[in-house]
Amino acid sequence: MAEIITENINTRTANIDLCSSLEIVKLINNEDKQVAYAVEEVLPQIAQAVDLISKQFLKGGRLLYFGAGTSGRLGVLDASECPPTFSTDKGLVQGFIAGGVMALQEAVEGAEDNYDAGFCASEVIKKDDVVVLISASGNPKFLQGVIDASEKIGASTVAVTCNSKGMIAQRSDIVICAEVGAEVIAGSSRLKAGTAQKMILNMLTTASMVKIGKTYKNLMIDLKPTNEKLKDRAIRIVAEIAQVSYSKALEVLLDTNWEIKTSIVSIVKSVDKEIARQELKKFGGVLRKVLKERIEV
Repeated sequence: MAEIITENINTRTANIDLCSSLEIVKLINNEDKQVAYAVEEVLPQIAQAVDLISKQFLKGGRLLYFGAGTSGRLGVLDASECPPTFSTDKGLVQGFIAGGVMALQEAVEGAEDNYDAGFCASEVIKKDDVVVLISASGNPKFLQGVIDASEKIGASTVAVTCNSKGMIAQRSDIVICAEVGAEVIAGSSRLKAGTAQKMILNMLTTASMVKIGKTYKNLMIDLKPTNEKLKDRAIRIVAEIAQVSYSKALEVLLDTNWEIKTSIVSIVKSVDKEIARQELKKFGGVLRKVLKERIEV
């Protein structure tokens, strides 16, 4: 088996079981401080993956996360946040975990060692997809099956790992390896490794969505207002961008069935909602492009 750097023993926390509660959490906090710096070291590789993902999105491809244990749960979490945040189709970003849905709540014995289950991913993966393999150690047989399936289909692969000597780091097209060092508790990769993976996945989806026009400035213009808090946010976004009152923004949002971009275009360009929708469609939903253009009515 390839070396597993994430199993190393941390000498700085060797006597953690003799510490007070405050001392324990200080040790954990001090180790966590290293994570952002480790992620900073791989920003060029993260940006490379973002360019690939956003390009494939525009070609009709998808972002597919695969992982086992903590890594798999983080992938499913990040994927599940995309539809409410960016109004994406739930199929655009998907998360798959070794052991299936049950593994989201409890450990499924032997799931990460199941090569065949990973290879069966070939039933899901398409050529234009970007397959992101998430693993601290980079060695689960489940992911070996996934990467074999990806290569067979011709899909691009990205490794998100903390072990440069792991299998996925050796075989993926793009490698994002945040070297966070030994964990507070030896081998507990839900700690620094998990935090690093969460930070990286945040960047992959957020930056890719920005690149394809899912934001205007730093505002979430494609969010789905599914509760009172989000409805209030939608109203404030429309009011801010269209430079109208809160009540006017609410009035137009109600008329457009809470379509934020349609409401903004309708107000700014003084057109009805159907023309606003047509203009957005013409420019691929990119609000900044629509607002720059003169609309002939």
